[in-house]
Amino acid sequence: MVTPRHFPAPAVAAVCGTIKEARMALVSADTRISELLSELHQLIKQTQEERSRSEHNLVNIQKTHERMQTENKISPYYRTKLRGLYTTAKADAEAECNILRRSLDKIAEIKSLLEERRIAAKIAGQYHDSEPPRKTMRRGVLMTLLQQSAMTLPLWIGKPGEKPPPLCGAIPASSDYVAKPGDKVAARVKAVDGDEQWILAEVVSYSHAANKYEVDDIDEEGKERHTLSRRRIIPLPQWKANPETDPEALFQKDQLVLALYPQTTCFYRALIHTPPQRPQDDYSVLFEDTSYADGYSPPLNVAQRYVVACKEPKKK
Repeated sequence: MVTPRHFPAPAVAAVCGTIKEARMALVSADTRISELLSELHQLIKQTQEERSRSEHNLVNIQKTHERMQTENKISPYYRTKLRGLYTTAKADAEAECNILRRSLDKIAEIKSLLEERRIAAKIAGQYHDSEPPRKTMRRGVLMTLLQQSAMTLPLWIGKPGEKPPPLCGAIPASSDYVAKPGDKVAARVKAVDGDEQWILAEVVSYSHAANKYEVDDIDEEGKERHTLSRRRIIPLPQWKANPETDPEALFQKDQLVLALYPQTTCFYRALIHTPPQRPQDDYSVLFEDTSYADGYSPPLNVAQRYVVACKEPKKK
C-alpha cells in the first residue's frame, strides 16, 4: 500500500487528524451560524415591534406641542403630560437600542464564524490529491474582495462615555495582542530584489515559543508564506471609528501612516490629507512619491481598514 504523497506514517496520521478536526469544525460552524441567523431574525422582528409601539407615544408628543402652540401657553397639565411622554420615549429608545446592540453582536459572531469556516474549509481541502490545484485569484476579483472587506468593517458604536477599544480606527493593538489565524495584517517582508516592503497578509499561525507569526501574502493565495517576528506585523483595524462621536480614534491631518495604495496589496508611507468626516468616509492621503515636485502624490482615498500607524520618522 502506498501512503498518500509518500508521507511518513506519523505525518499521514497528523494530516488525517487535522482534516477530521477541520471537517468537524465546518459542521459545528454551520450549525451555530444557522442558530444565530434564527436568533438575529427574531431580534429584527423585536426591533420593528418596539419601533411600532413607540411611534404612538412620539405622535402624542408632537400633538401635545401643537396644542400648546395653538393655546399659546404652557400649563402645569402640559408640563406633567410632556414629562411623562418624554420619560416613556426615552425608555422606548433605550429598549430599541439594546435590541440593536444585541443584533450587532449576533452579526459580529456570524462574521467570525464565517471566517473560521473559511479557514477550516481551506484546511480540509488542501490535502485532497483528487482535486486540481486551486488557481490564483484574478487580480480584479481580489481587489473587489478587499474593497468589500473595507466596506463591511463594523462601525464602533459605544455606550455613552465608553471609549473606543484597541484596533478601533487609529487605536493600536495592546502590547500583548496576538492576531488570530485568518486575521489580515500589514507584514514587513523582503522582496525579490532584497528590499523590504509592507504587504497585506493573512495570519496562518503564531508560535508563542518562537514569538513569530506565519503569514501568507494575500496576493498569492498561499503560494508565498513568511515567518516573521511580532515587530514586523501590524494588525489591521477591526472596527471603523465614528468621526462624529470618536474623532480622537482617527489619524489626524499631516500624521504619518502606512496606507494600502489603491489597486495594490502593498502599504506605503503617506501623510493624512483629510481624516474621514462621516462614518462611511475614507481617509484622503498623500503618498510619498519622488516623481512629484513636493515629494507627495495628489490626494488619494484609502479606507480606514487599510490605514495603520507608521513608526518610522517622517522624511525631511
